[in-house]
Amino acid sequence: MDRLDRKIIAELRRNGRATYAELGRIVGLSASSVHERVGKLEAAGVITGYHAMVDPRTVGLGVTALVGIQPTDTASDEDVADALAELPEVESCYGVAGEEAFVVKVRVPTVDELEHTLGRLRRIDGVARTHTTVVLSTRFEGRPNNTGLDLPEDTGRGGVAS
Repeated sequence: MDRLDRKIIAELRRNGRATYAELGRIVGLSASSVHERVGKLEAAGVITGYHAMVDPRTVGLGVTALVGIQPTDTASDEDVADALAELPEVESCYGVAGEEAFVVKVRVPTVDELEHTLGRLRRIDGVARTHTTVVLSTRFEGRPNNTGLDLPEDTGRGGVAS
């Protein structure tokens, strides 16, 4: 992955709807060259997809909670993670260090629905305990983190050939 690939990635993180022509103007390449580079970045698994960022409150998901999950001593982390992935209310799941093995982000319409979802989480085979923190406000979320995209060439981080 060279400097131009990193510039393309940084711009796509800011604006995933940018056209190849727009990206080309920004990085100093033709639209076809950008198209080829983006295709290589996708094929290499560097770019894994594109999505719309939606304000959860506008689609009826006004309650967000972070739930720490401590598995039982005999539970398989993979089995617990697979069960968590089956719950549509679980938006993200992180394996973490500390007392808990996972922290999940849950979004639901109401506090009553949060209580129901927490009950379902607790009933997952292999879950010993949960610890819930309700989010009162979101200062920022989903912002592009382009740290590291200004590193010198050939850093060994993923290695996409141009």
